[in-house]
Amino acid sequence: MGYAIFGPKCSTYYMILSFWGVIMLTMLGIFFKIRSPALFEDIATNQKEWAFYNFSVEFVQEKYDISAINCWIAAGLYVILFLFSFVQQRLNSQQVYDS
Repeated sequence: MGYAIFGPKCSTYYMILSFWGVIMLTMLGIFFKIRSPALFEDIATNQKEWAFYNFSVEFVQEKYDISAINCWIAAGLYVILFLFSFVQQRLNSQQVYDS
């Protein structure tokens, strides 16, 4: 079928890491989408740029939405890493049975 790139411990580690990354970044994206005030300092803007838009609420809402989308994109990348690590784990278990 194929050969594993990662060993069994490394693939398990990446599966756990990516599982947590998906959960954390999905929740963070949800909190950005509902515009949590606690995350105001984490949006990508500066005072000068915000002043250019006359301190409008729409500008801040757009920045929240952009941050939410970025979190969901990163969560999607962690899903891909999880699937890759899962395949590596399966390949490692098949190599053990073939020996």
